[in-house]
Amino acid sequence: MTLEERLNEQPYQGYAYAYPHKMAYRKLEPEIPLEPLWAREDREALFLYVHIPFCEVRCGFCNLFTTTNANSGYVEAYLEALGRQMKTVGELLGAHRFARAAFGGGTPTFLSEQELERLFALVDTHLSGPKVGASVSFEMSPATVTPEKLRLLIERRVTRASIGVQSFVDGEVRAIGRPQDPREVTLALDRIRGAGFRVFNLDLIYGAANQTPASWRYSLEQAFRYRPEEIYLYPLYVRPLTGLDRLHREPSDLRLQLYREGREFLLANGYRQISMRLFRRAGTQTELSEGPIYCCQEDGMLGFGAGARSYTQSLHYSSEYAVGRDGVRGIIEEFNGRTAAQFASADYGCFLDREEQQRRYVIKSLLRCDGLDLDVYRERFQTEALTDFPCLKDLKELGLAVLTEGEEVGKKLILTEAGLERSDTIGPWLFSAEMQSRMEDFDLV
Repeated sequence: MTLEERLNEQPYQGYAYAYPHKMAYRKLEPEIPLEPLWAREDREALFLYVHIPFCEVRCGFCNLFTTTNANSGYVEAYLEALGRQMKTVGELLGAHRFARAAFGGGTPTFLSEQELERLFALVDTHLSGPKVGASVSFEMSPATVTPEKLRLLIERRVTRASIGVQSFVDGEVRAIGRPQDPREVTLALDRIRGAGFRVFNLDLIYGAANQTPASWRYSLEQAFRYRPEEIYLYPLYVRPLTGLDRLHREPSDLRLQLYREGREFLLANGYRQISMRLFRRAGTQTELSEGPIYCCQEDGMLGFGAGARSYTQSLHYSSEYAVGRDGVRGIIEEFNGRTAAQFASADYGCFLDREEQQRRYVIKSLLRCDGLDLDVYRERFQTEALTDFPCLKDLKELGLAVLTEGEEVGKKLILTEAGLERSDTIGPWLFSAEMQSRMEDFDLV
């Protein structure tokens, strides 16, 4: 389908969060030993990702790799396996350094204080932890935020607290299948704001079936009261095997209008747009100390835990992927039973040849407000982006991108306002035919 044809469809065709998507991953035969794989990579500025696949509840829109009702024994077995994996990988890596880190999930603050202490101890014992002053992000949920946990995270040099509220309107959170006590939300946000994190991030979702422009404005205003350094505006998707999918609920057809109103509100209130989803408060410590958001096409990423992805230039690998309860539980149990020797190899993933590496770089750069730097692309790949991907000229012809050139900005292809709001059209349009085919053939469980 051409881009022009895609533009005649609804705007929300797919979130290019990562390329290739995990649904393009397959069993690796033979398995790939990690030691020689990472020996070829620059290990001086790695990104550390630790995945905690536990939540107190599963939201209706969620297709993340997570499970609920995990008892202490189940968590204990997971942390034991996580320790084996970190010890094995840390030893085979040799000298390494993490420039940034993130703890995601799931909900890492689902863990008790004692379990959180143990989690940090595993990182300190087996890995070269993030350098002092590095950005360290931690995902939270309103019901799991306590003063004791926040103090622990501050002591452990966590710099970024990220929490999903999604909506401040009770009827809307119920409509998207998110059990949420408004009093817990208020208390959690007050605690986080007062805890002293360098960056406070708050997520909102637009597109619930019963959401109106007025109710969306109310949620934006309530979020703004806390002056978060970052706000993510996520369009609602109803994905296979999620709670909303089982209930046959569809997103509102007002999503594009709501996006525009959210963007206008945040820009008018001192935020700077980083991508279609991310807005960052201008002139804050965020910009001074956080630097650019993490771009995994530029940095190697090492993921630990069931569901965590790892990225080298030529291979992306992880555990297997599922959304349904039984599928997720089965993968976690397989992870918990892995030996040290099994953690020394990658057995599930996706190879990226040169063309896919170039395509990935284009997608992940173009969908940011600072755009695709054509000079940097040339330096990296020794070729021209507009020659490698002549379809990019369609963006300019359709008014979705402009070419800029100057001493200060360099030569860049940058999405216009009209292009940025169609990021979820442009991203999937740029996927290769092979990766699209692999995703379509994936048997999701």
